[in-house]
Amino acid sequence: MGTRPVREAKAPMSATTDSASVIINGETRRIAAGCTLAEMIEGLGLDPAKVAVEHNRAIVPRSTLGTVRVADGDQFEIVHFVGGG
Repeated sequence: MGTRPVREAKAPMSATTDSASVIINGETRRIAAGCTLAEMIEGLGLDPAKVAVEHNRAIVPRSTLGTVRVADGDQFEIVHFVGGG
C-alpha cells in the first residue's frame, strides 16, 4: 500500500506559519496549526453550514465547528451536501 501525497489546504496560516499534518477523507494535508474546523473547512472551499464532519471517529456538532481546534495527526471525514433535482 503506497503513501498518499501531501497537499496543502487553503486554510489560513497562523501568524507563526506553523502547520499541522492531518488526514482529510484519507488524504494527508498540511494546514495551519491551531485553526478551527470551520476555518479548515472554508479553506477547503466548502461551506461549514453544508457539511457533516467526523473528527477522530466522533461526529462533530455543526454548532461547534468554530470552536474545535485542529491538531497535528487529527483525522477527518468530511461529507458535503449538494442540492439538485
